[in-house]
Amino acid sequence: MLRAMCSSTGAFCHWINSMIMYIDKENLEAWMERIMGRFDHTDKALENLNKRDNMLEGERLYDNQDICQLLKISKRTLQRYRSCGELPFHTIYHKTYYKETDIHTFIRTHFDRQDEAKKNKKNDAGKD
Repeated sequence: MLRAMCSSTGAFCHWINSMIMYIDKENLEAWMERIMGRFDHTDKALENLNKRDNMLEGERLYDNQDICQLLKISKRTLQRYRSCGELPFHTIYHKTYYKETDIHTFIRTHFDRQDEAKKNKKNDAGKD
């Protein structure tokens, strides 16, 4: 399909199998509004799909990227937590997920250990 601007009328011309079709500016704008409306509709549908949370046994699941961003850690650190059993995980269709309660438990225990280590370090420094 070829398009060209008709210089005399200002309308778009379409050449289809040697047939010429003229579309005036108002109709073109109406068609463009309909097309943009469909794009908006599709965009909203995609957003709704993305908002759906992955769930397992009624709990929200997080993937590797979510956990790395949440804990501000690298993928390798996350792998180490998995390998040593500190952070439970589930594999579904070759993708790794973490239950929300497991993440909360991990954060509580991991940061409690860090706090205890800091206190012990301060106490040891104070004894000298």
